[in-house]
Amino acid sequence: MSTTTNVNPRLEALTKAGVSVWLDQISRSLIESGELARLVAEDSLRGMTSNPSIFEKAILGSEDYDADLEEHVREQLSPREIYDRIAVKDVQLAADVLAGVHRESHRRDGFVSLEVAPDLAFDTERTIDGARMYWKALGRPNVMIKIPGTPEGAPAIERAIYEGININVTLLFAVEAYERVAEAYLRGLERRQAEGLSLDINSVASFFVSRVDTNVDKKLEELGRTDLQGRAAVANARAAYRRFKEIFSGPRWEALHHAGAAVQRPLWASTGTKNPNYSDTMYVDELVGPHTVNTMPMATLQAVGDHGHVSGPTAEHDPSEDLKALAEAGIDMNQVTDELLADGVDQFKDAMSRLIEGIEKAAPR
Repeated sequence: MSTTTNVNPRLEALTKAGVSVWLDQISRSLIESGELARLVAEDSLRGMTSNPSIFEKAILGSEDYDADLEEHVREQLSPREIYDRIAVKDVQLAADVLAGVHRESHRRDGFVSLEVAPDLAFDTERTIDGARMYWKALGRPNVMIKIPGTPEGAPAIERAIYEGININVTLLFAVEAYERVAEAYLRGLERRQAEGLSLDINSVASFFVSRVDTNVDKKLEELGRTDLQGRAAVANARAAYRRFKEIFSGPRWEALHHAGAAVQRPLWASTGTKNPNYSDTMYVDELVGPHTVNTMPMATLQAVGDHGHVSGPTAEHDPSEDLKALAEAGIDMNQVTDELLADGVDQFKDAMSRLIEGIEKAAPR
């Protein structure tokens, strides 16, 4: 990675505080224009994430892919096969740009993520098959396969880790769900250790943030408790971070760590602020902590670079009082997180359906 004197000081400070800055966006023009390389060099970018909604906007919202579409039509590929080819190529290209970060971090960062089909979220075996397929097709050490953190996803996560596949666990809303996937990660590592296999595997657990406030704020409005708005999402994430610190400590973890394992880092996702009354860097400034990732939309990354503020390990602040106040006001966080998981799976399924339909229209037989 080339050196530069133009490193953004705010994003550099975030990195020094233990937060790995990732971008929640991918597109062919971002990569081929050199902008991705600039972000790595100047804005401390250390990874990227994608999902069906992101690919929908990239593929259907630009002319970047017209040549690919024409070529794949000539090959008589189906719309789904066309999507797979395009997505795999974009992730490979981005991973190649981030390969320097991967090397310099001793293979602990510099990852680009690609998600298994969202309609597999409740199907363990097909999720495993999808993860294997993408992992083989990508052929890069610095990629992660995204698997939803559903109950059915947990066995797939354990199996994938055991098989040596880097995993980004997505669509986590509940602390209990986070505990389940952290356990799956540990079991996968322990199975490898028992067989004398390398523990040089990486995983992140993507805990969604802003969507929690969107859901809870609406409920608080109905309850006449607007004084509590804007507190649920950060408190929920801080509760997950507290469990992360507990899970990745003690004798069980130390045995794995001494054998070469890395922690499964919490990744703060959905960190673009949706409520205009809140600071546009709120979900970055309030969730600073060692061994974390924050994957930001471009607008949020730019806002943090302009006026973000690192004031210490804010992710470590005690969330108990906020969570207690919300519960006393009538907010059932279990209900909230159940609703958000169901909605999140549906949103990605809908985005994938629109994307496949759009490819079919854009690439007529």
